[in-house]
Amino acid sequence: MRGVNPLPLRWLLSDARNDAGLEASIAALPAGSGFVFRHYHLTESERRARFATLAALARDHMHLAVIARPSGDLGSWKADGTYGAAPRGHGLHLAAAHDAHQIQAAIAAGADGIFLSPVFPTASHPGARTLGVRRFRALAMQSPIPVIALGGMTPARARELDWPRWGAIDGLAAPRRI
Repeated sequence: MRGVNPLPLRWLLSDARNDAGLEASIAALPAGSGFVFRHYHLTESERRARFATLAALARDHMHLAVIARPSGDLGSWKADGTYGAAPRGHGLHLAAAHDAHQIQAAIAAGADGIFLSPVFPTASHPGARTLGVRRFRALAMQSPIPVIALGGMTPARARELDWPRWGAIDGLAAPRRI
């Protein structure tokens, strides 16, 4: 979906650990945010049902609803796009990257935006090497397409990073509103 402008500034990603509060977290996001549904822990039928429910809620709040690793026909998910290693389909395509080579691969693959991580220590990848503020900014500035900061992000960390686009799993849990 080249030409998507502007790509949402705030992104909530789903995970088994934030599932119980997702409805409240989606409702607390600023209008026009993005929601990435992962939920790899669910069975196919449970995953489809949960996505349908959360995507409808996201759209009610004027957010995009993106699916990670969709199975079957992408159109059957009725998603606004895909995330990660998902096949390129209609709509927005967001890639994941952790270094300069992966950024270049995402650009070559036609991604509309790149989640660059982990910026800060994160519960998703305990003990993983982080990019930190300087390395994140140096890598992100190399990209001609929008970069979304991910990994340990919270409103305070977003201010520290001073980057317009960021996403989180735990850092955007309701009742925070930014």
